[in-house]
Amino acid sequence: MLYKFNKNQLTHEKLQFKSYLKVFCIIAAVFTISTYISYRNGQMTALNGMSDIERIIEIKEHDVFSKDKMVQMMKDLNVKYPWIPMAQSIVETGHWKSHIFRENHNLFGMKEAKQRVTTAQGTQNNHAYYSTWRESVYDYAFYQSRYLGSINSEADYYAYLDASYAENPNYIAAIKQAIKEHGLKELF
Repeated sequence: MLYKFNKNQLTHEKLQFKSYLKVFCIIAAVFTISTYISYRNGQMTALNGMSDIERIIEIKEHDVFSKDKMVQMMKDLNVKYPWIPMAQSIVETGHWKSHIFRENHNLFGMKEAKQRVTTAQGTQNNHAYYSTWRESVYDYAFYQSRYLGSINSEADYYAYLDASYAENPNYIAAIKQAIKEHGLKELF
């Protein structure tokens, strides 16, 4: 039995079922909040005690690349015609298996930018390298903003890529094939 103290009559009274429920809910809420606070404090203490390199390693290990994460990030960044860069990433990395992607976290075969804002850390293996795959997506968004901001159609986008991005004469055909084969437009 649970009792509550009545201050006015200086007596203990039995609690009714509704009162039990209130007490239980209060105890559960306090327990949940204190557990969450303890968890967050422990997490923050662990991160605060790490060096910058350890933090980067921790982020890399817990933010593994996936197509779904890339799709969401491109949506969040409002990338123009996102199915085209998505297809570029498939073509450039051989379905995200290439050495440049695995070593450089480079999703698009980008070279290090010299005349625009970039997230690249430098050049490695003749391509830009990034600390995470997300940095590569940010860099593509910067590239698109700088050079493709006035593009208003897919045809113009393909024409620009064909003239200034592609090294392979079949690049645009490969991009279009990847879009069709993987249903990339439907992802966006």
